Amino acid sequence: MNTFSFKKTVLKNKLRVITVPSQNTHAVTILILVGTGSKYEQKHLNGISHFLEHLLFKGTKKRKDKIQIAETLDRVGGIYNAFTSEDYTGYFAKVCFLHFDLALDWVTDIYLNSVLPKKEIEKERGVIFEEINMYFDHPMEYVNVLWNKVLYGDQPAGWSILGTKETVQRIKRADLLNYMRKQYVASNTIVCVAGNFNEREGLKKIEKYFSNISTTPPKKKQKVIENQTKPQCLLETRNTDQTHFCLGVRGYNIFHPKKYAQEVLGVILGGMMSSRLFIKIREEMGASYYITTSTESNPDTGYLVTQAGADNDKIEKVIKVILAEYKKMKTQKVPLKELKKAKEYIKGKMALQLESSDAQASFFGLQELLKKEILLPQQIYKKIDELSPGDLLKVAKEIFKPQNLNLALIGPFKDSKKFEKLLKL
Repeated sequence: MNTFSFKKTVLKNKLRVITVPSQNTHAVTILILVGTGSKYEQKHLNGISHFLEHLLFKGTKKRKDKIQIAETLDRVGGIYNAFTSEDYTGYFAKVCFLHFDLALDWVTDIYLNSVLPKKEIEKERGVIFEEINMYFDHPMEYVNVLWNKVLYGDQPAGWSILGTKETVQRIKRADLLNYMRKQYVASNTIVCVAGNFNEREGLKKIEKYFSNISTTPPKKKQKVIENQTKPQCLLETRNTDQTHFCLGVRGYNIFHPKKYAQEVLGVILGGMMSSRLFIKIREEMGASYYITTSTESNPDTGYLVTQAGADNDKIEKVIKVILAEYKKMKTQKVPLKELKKAKEYIKGKMALQLESSDAQASFFGLQELLKKEILLPQQIYKKIDELSPGDLLKVAKEIFKPQNLNLALIGPFKDSKKFEKLLKL
């Protein structure tokens, strides 16, 4: 299994740098994370975090336009991108270690010196409209937007990361500059470098690049309100050939010690091709092409969810089977053999994922950003190994309660009442 060493350095201006050096690779990744995303937004500017992420690729004082920005790393075969979530935004460059200086210069340049050209804002607004259209046209993707909506309703946690066409249309350059000025500050920023690089020299260079970053405190996010007392269902009527749905329960956040048991439950239910729901619904019933159960633990929210697409005529039967498996989890202990398989699956998958420098940068950087504590893979493996069938049963009894149940679905149905009636445990 992977063995890593990392170093956390806090600069005078409160910017955090995480270094994860490795000589066994030709690659190096530089990831800049900022602690802001859609949970930090105001309703009339929903989508601003994601809009800003797009615009950081459009020109800096040094690299005048989007072509220069793209060509810088294209010339050396670099991989570069950015992403926005509810809690964070990230920008990264992954290159051959020989081009470390170039990648560091590039990623710090877009993060610190982007000028947000006015004409690019208008063009990119159109691009984001197309991104919104693309997600809407894919019910398999869009049902996740509905899932957040049914869980959290009309508060930042329940809004789309992309925003809506109305809110994106409303965002002006002044809003973007103001948001960037407030959130892209030293104490809210983490630079994570993983791969083949000189740690001492790299740190010196990072300190120099970030010497003038703003040190004002960032804006905090709104507290998530969760007060569900009965099962909830959200139906979007569309003339689709199959029904796409998310069915699951509220669960534990990132700080909760039971989040590891929650993750193992998810894997046993639908996290692998030999999981209970995959075998039952796809292999035995032939009712679904894709079915998966996953868990999410964020700083202030958490859930376990099963997502699938099923024949419109079989949808009620499929939902009943999933609920029956949820119920079984809280009434019968998981056999030791099945528990061992799930544990080894999680550990093996994590070990494989952490082979690459970009995955390592995310693994270490996001832990520091979201919970201000970094566990090594070995420490996580140990927590998973310690779980017993009794621990899983206890967690299943806590999360699989009727008042925790939520269902979001897209399909050719007019009335959600028949689905609401199924939500029993």
